[in-house]
Amino acid sequence: MIPQFPMKLVAKRMLAPAVAHLSFQRADGQALDYIPGQFIQIHLTGRDGEPTKRSYSLATIHDHAMGPGEAVDIAASYVPGGTATALFEGLQPGDEITASGPFGRFCLLPGDANRRYLLIATGTGVTPYRSMLPLLEKAIVERGVRVVVLFGARAEAELIYADDFRAMAAKHPAHFRFIPCYSREFNEAAGPDARRGYVTEQIAALEPQADSDIAYLCGNPNMVDAAFEALKAAGLPVPQIRREKY
Repeated sequence: MIPQFPMKLVAKRMLAPAVAHLSFQRADGQALDYIPGQFIQIHLTGRDGEPTKRSYSLATIHDHAMGPGEAVDIAASYVPGGTATALFEGLQPGDEITASGPFGRFCLLPGDANRRYLLIATGTGVTPYRSMLPLLEKAIVERGVRVVVLFGARAEAELIYADDFRAMAAKHPAHFRFIPCYSREFNEAAGPDARRGYVTEQIAALEPQADSDIAYLCGNPNMVDAAFEALKAAGLPVPQIRREKY
């Protein structure tokens, strides 16, 4: 049986009209260390009274070994009538939940020798990329890697954590590019890299290259599937496409 542990809520705020940012500490005094890109599972009781669980990528910008008492973050989408939504909406600082993990291999790999990362996301699928920012910056400094974050949302208000990616783009303009993609309400003030439509419509313009690129896909399952096929059609080998569906 996978060990479970208590997590205490220490802060909560809204990132978007239907997305909450929640910060937790382990309540058992242990550290919750993880590799950027991994997720935890939240254990709860379903509406049928049976145990269930939901998975959430850890959003903390992670640049060191996490110690006891350090907070970790998740981004949770609120869905009307959702079991996890009811839990998170009712949580107040000091309240405890049960979790397990971390899990997953949706991570940057130490042996990567690529020259560019294509990080494609919709919605809360951008969360693991936020946690990867220190490792991406290290790859920029040490290997000269270029990074493209292509992030799709309906409108500016739904581009969660956009400020973190824009800050990295401002710090490393020659190596880090943030491309917001608006499917409904275009933001005229978003800058020259902003795009209209869906992220899958922008993949060809990125000109994926088999000899230089590794792509990550995270978010809506339909987007992940469509982007996977688009990257394959552009000539990117399957082992160079890493994906996680929400």
